[in-house]
Amino acid sequence: MTAYIWQSANLTEAVKDLNPTFHSDFTQTSTRIITDTRKIEQGDIFLAIQGDNFDGHDYVQTAKDKGAVLAIVSRAVESDLPQLIVTDTKLALGKLGAYRRDQHPNLKVVAITGSSGKTSAKEMLGSILNRIAPTLITRGNLNNDLGVPMMLLELTDDHRYAVMELGANHVGEIAYTTQLVKPDVACVLNIGTAHLGEFGGRDNIAKTKSEIFQGLSDTGTAIVPFGDDYFDTLFSNAQQFTQNILTFGERDVSLADAGVDMQQAKEIGLTDEDTVLLMGDVFADDVEVGNTSTFSLNFNFDIDEIESQNVTLNFAGEHNISNALAAAACAQALGLSIDDIAKGLDAAKPAKGRLNFIEFGKYTLIDDTYNANPSAVVAATQVLVSQGAPTMLVLGDIGELGDAAQEEHRKLGEAIAASGVTVLYTVGELTPVTVAQAQAYGMQAQAYPDKATLLAAIKDKLASSDDAWHILFKGSRYMMMEQVMDELTGQPS
Repeated sequence: MTAYIWQSANLTEAVKDLNPTFHSDFTQTSTRIITDTRKIEQGDIFLAIQGDNFDGHDYVQTAKDKGAVLAIVSRAVESDLPQLIVTDTKLALGKLGAYRRDQHPNLKVVAITGSSGKTSAKEMLGSILNRIAPTLITRGNLNNDLGVPMMLLELTDDHRYAVMELGANHVGEIAYTTQLVKPDVACVLNIGTAHLGEFGGRDNIAKTKSEIFQGLSDTGTAIVPFGDDYFDTLFSNAQQFTQNILTFGERDVSLADAGVDMQQAKEIGLTDEDTVLLMGDVFADDVEVGNTSTFSLNFNFDIDEIESQNVTLNFAGEHNISNALAAAACAQALGLSIDDIAKGLDAAKPAKGRLNFIEFGKYTLIDDTYNANPSAVVAATQVLVSQGAPTMLVLGDIGELGDAAQEEHRKLGEAIAASGVTVLYTVGELTPVTVAQAQAYGMQAQAYPDKATLLAAIKDKLASSDDAWHILFKGSRYMMMEQVMDELTGQPS
């Protein structure tokens, strides 16, 4: 792909609101702006970010030694490397990313957020769009106020679509990043408990995720989850910015809320407590879930016309059907046909560490170690149980739950015990609460003080049994539960 070329004129235009001045003349050109000196190559521009525990300004000379041709800084640094001085380099990164976005008015951008499923939905939508034209897709976890503009800097003239994942750990972060990406389609997958501690409750999580709609023009499209607890809130928030709203999934509503004449309903034996299942604009039926999932993808264009296509999804778990429906709704909003959407979903593959199945001798390991929140643990556990007994859940702590951490881990123990998992083994400071609750419900569960002891217990359990176990590894990113799995198999996952 043809890289964009940076030079003095467009650099100063991009950051014109930050009082840009050059310290030494800059007459060269560059195709990359990098914030990490470890990744600097000959001809790059180094942008010095100052964080809580580091200061990129300390590495300007290192950048020059590795071949950088310019440093973007917030104060002059003693070096003979040319420098572009701005008032705030973090804001400069955002403005540079937004400038690159603005150079592509015909680019179609989809922004996705949610408490869980962002990576899977992003990969599914990327698979759909990449079949049509070159698509920029957020890599890894570059979904915050630094990562989003870094991804925008990778735009080229060849890209026709961009799928941007927007995450947040505080109110206002998505409001900032959605203004950078200016999405044509903005999707909220769900409102869960991820980052519960930072937000102080699900109401604030819903408020923050709804910020994604602020980047839409009045011709843009909002995608909202029909069956989510916060559907009404999300729908109302989306309406403040656009009237083009698509829903995905299904929900149970009371007969009265569904517009049923209750007097007639009671005449045929129905009551106020009866409900009816309503379908969103994009929904699934004929669902079969296993290591892969099959379902009929349906577009409900109006009450008299439903277009359907069968899909085989290479993702485990019923929760991934919801992610697929969200991706399909986003693609529909861009005008793609149901045939192209179904083919793209058929071809989609899960990202590393996202319910990947690994055969290890007679055992089946399920690698879901990328990250965790309570709802994601429950969803992954359902996938584990569906494989058949005996099953083992190897669980690490779940972070970012704040004051709710103990209670969320306790409730998780109850949910795991009720799920039918055979054995629960855990490690971490918080999971003993999970184990105690699981044991209270009669489940075989044990907490271990460290990964080495945990690994020994897993090996002992497998050695004492002739069964072909199914084993799920799960935990927050900082727990690095893949290390236990790698030690068990003797090779990196």
